[in-house]
Amino acid sequence: MRIKFIAIAPLLFLFIQCQQKPENKVIRDTSITPVNAVTKLYADSLDMEKFISNQQLDDSAANRMRNFYNSRNFQFAWFSEKGLAEQTKVLYDLDKHFRSSNGDSTAALKSLQARIDHLLTKDTLIKHADTSLTLLEFNLTTHFFNFITDAYAGKVDPAKLQWYIPRKKIDAVAMLDSLVKNNGKDTDGNAPLNSYYVTLNKELSRWSAIAKKKSWPDLELAALQKLKTGDSSVVIAALKNRLAAFGALDPADSSDLYTPAIDTALRLAQQQFGQQVTGKPTASLIKSLNIPVRKRIEQILINLERMRWVPVMPQGRVILVNIPEYKLHIFEDRKEVLNMGIVVGKEAHQTVIFSNTLKNIVFSPYWNVPPSIVKAEILPAISRNKNYLSQHQMEIYGKSGGLPLIRQKPGSTNSLGRVKFLFPNSYNIYLHDTPAKSLFTEQKRAFSHGCIRLSQPKTLAEYLLEKDPSWTKEKITKAMQQSKETWVQVKQPVPVFITYFTAWVDKNGLLNFRDDVYGHDSRMAALLFPALQTAQKAISTNDSKITQ
Repeated sequence: MRIKFIAIAPLLFLFIQCQQKPENKVIRDTSITPVNAVTKLYADSLDMEKFISNQQLDDSAANRMRNFYNSRNFQFAWFSEKGLAEQTKVLYDLDKHFRSSNGDSTAALKSLQARIDHLLTKDTLIKHADTSLTLLEFNLTTHFFNFITDAYAGKVDPAKLQWYIPRKKIDAVAMLDSLVKNNGKDTDGNAPLNSYYVTLNKELSRWSAIAKKKSWPDLELAALQKLKTGDSSVVIAALKNRLAAFGALDPADSSDLYTPAIDTALRLAQQQFGQQVTGKPTASLIKSLNIPVRKRIEQILINLERMRWVPVMPQGRVILVNIPEYKLHIFEDRKEVLNMGIVVGKEAHQTVIFSNTLKNIVFSPYWNVPPSIVKAEILPAISRNKNYLSQHQMEIYGKSGGLPLIRQKPGSTNSLGRVKFLFPNSYNIYLHDTPAKSLFTEQKRAFSHGCIRLSQPKTLAEYLLEKDPSWTKEKITKAMQQSKETWVQVKQPVPVFITYFTAWVDKNGLLNFRDDVYGHDSRMAALLFPALQTAQKAISTNDSKITQ
């Protein structure tokens, strides 16, 4: 196994428990002796147990320590008789880079860095492992495990943020063992990071450099809307610089002349924000371009944290829904083969973030109206209009919990349209067609009660059944026009992931941003940047006092 630490400066698929179970104990490798050992520096098992006790490590962290040192018969990992091992220098650089980029530097971390800084300035041979060196050895191992967790699995518990896709599990002991065996070399191999993380992480580096320039003046909409090809103005140069920052325009084009390249760049920028593509400086585009660099960096950091929760994309077919993007993507062997617009739940009926496996397609479906909708909407409508059910092709087919069981019959007016796609879940969420096609022309499409409406449901059905010779396109069309349900079991079930990303790099290499439709970014920021949130509240309080 090789580790990949790609530019740790600045979707998607998990199947294991959020809480990692304590590792099984590894038996000590007594075949390693002072004669054949990598280093003659050894720790004492009693000293390790004392360290575990003093540091109050939990069971999982303690077992990681025991497993790692047992497997190497308590040889030091970070030092040899010649001084600092190469892997120590690699960890030091990677960790310092990662922490500084994320604004995460505690007093304990600074103290550890100071010790390493001191050792880096010395070229000293180590004759024996004294108490101080042993303590530093154990601290570095503990810090490595913490670093790996933060960098690859994330600091925040996803469940606290209504993210119910199981969290990725990291084998920190195996990763440390690999780092030590390779003497810190070959750190750009396979890593537990998905490709979206890698590309967005590079953007964090670029935006950190932009932030250092401290030049981000607001663009004036009124002035920009008056301009046309051939005009010259200082505001044009400012617009070009801003578009270049987002990657929509060549940074070499920094003149104050309005050229056709600006219209092309404006179209790209509008795509990056998920806005209507006009090639003109619209109010929504200028508002997006004016958001402060610091806020964009925070948005990138928030989404990097989410991406740490998920592993490398698996082979085969995968369906990925991104709620803020209002889009469904289909991947095959890690390459996107299809995408389509979607409608998601409104803020009061949010689409849940979770994963499961698509197993069934239902043509000409009944819509079994959820009890919440029966109680809140259907029953009041019936009280106002006794013919409501028949007018809406609905019928009562039973009773449960004091409420009638109501369903809508298959047909052109059915709320699920002509087909639905099922992946078992307790949230009663699925993908489906809709008779309300006009909603797909809207830029922001949060209109449903939680389920996900598809702009191209027939295309998805054909794709999922294309390897089933019994289901031709003609048969699918016919099944979608029936007055009775037809259930089809998908021969090769497909993983489905309902996700929430407001920043990512697309397949064309463009950085994308979307609005925080459900407020999940704001809640994440409170957990990731608590000091910043406190400071902002203090500023708001002071501003309020001044205006009173």
